Amino acid sequence: MGLASHLGPWRLGTVKSTTGTTAGTINNMGVTQCIQKKAVAFGDTAASTAFVLPAGAMILGAQLYATTAFTTGSTGTLKLSIGATDITATTTITGSSGVGVFNLALTGLSAAAAALLLNVGTTDAIVTYTMSTLTAGAGTIAIEYAVCLADGTYNPTAQTV
Repeated sequence: MGLASHLGPWRLGTVKSTTGTTAGTINNMGVTQCIQKKAVAFGDTAASTAFVLPAGAMILGAQLYATTAFTTGSTGTLKLSIGATDITATTTITGSSGVGVFNLALTGLSAAAAALLLNVGTTDAIVTYTMSTLTAGAGTIAIEYAVCLADGTYNPTAQTV
């Protein structure tokens, strides 16, 4: 498998600038979707670093891929945060949760969290995760995001070298 690195967003499409009002003449370019993932285990109870997202990134979704069923002493929880702001709702994990893909909710959050989902800020953002009271289990947390410019836009006004 090959890896690549690049600076800034990749804009994809066939029409960069709007020159008309019909399909084929209206800007149809967008940015690519990216993911990062982090293996987690039941013992990861303190706030642990999961990912570092590039400045300006827009968060599209987050999932837990449970590969070994998590079990709990009582009720286990998982959440993602940037700084002191939770960017996912606290997800409850029970012994009956089993294995599979679990969506980490990006709803029911504060206004500050909603702003971070749209734009993580003008500097790279460290995303942490916190799990509690889990007594067994393992999996992978994945976060989906779009790479944007540091100000959250994806259409530069000028080219810089």
